[in-house]
Amino acid sequence: MQAPRIHNLLRVATVALALAAGGAAVQAQPGPGPDHHGGPGMMMAPGMFGGHMEHVLDLVNATDAQRSQIEAIFKAAHQDLAGQRDSGRQLHEQMAALFTAPNIDAAAIESVRAQMSAQHDAASKRMSQAGIDAARVLTPEQRAKIADVMKKHQARMAGRKAG
Repeated sequence: MQAPRIHNLLRVATVALALAAGGAAVQAQPGPGPDHHGGPGMMMAPGMFGGHMEHVLDLVNATDAQRSQIEAIFKAAHQDLAGQRDSGRQLHEQMAALFTAPNIDAAAIESVRAQMSAQHDAASKRMSQAGIDAARVLTPEQRAKIADVMKKHQARMAGRKAG
């Protein structure tokens, strides 16, 4: 998995935390895609998550203890996924070589695609677990407030796309 994809997963996980915290009502709303803000390096801009997580935690008046726990949860997830980077790069290189080979080997391409898909699934599961763990650190009231903020944000984003 390439480093930018890890950053995209972290960005998605930030949104997933808010959605998971909000309950079924917000989960029923269509969420923004993984590239809804900025480029792949944005997540690690000033501070972890480029300030997005900090902003969300500010909105719900998270305690210092909650902030520390949530930061540790996502830092651990990021470190867990860092090991996939080299493997992901190798898979992408293999795929490029297969598509540029004189003879196209469909079975080999499918094999590499399946490996890439499995790797993405593992990363997605890890980030989902981080979102669940982080949501459990917050109170029900904090999660409800995040859900309300995310619902309003989604409505604004939908309005932008429509106009």
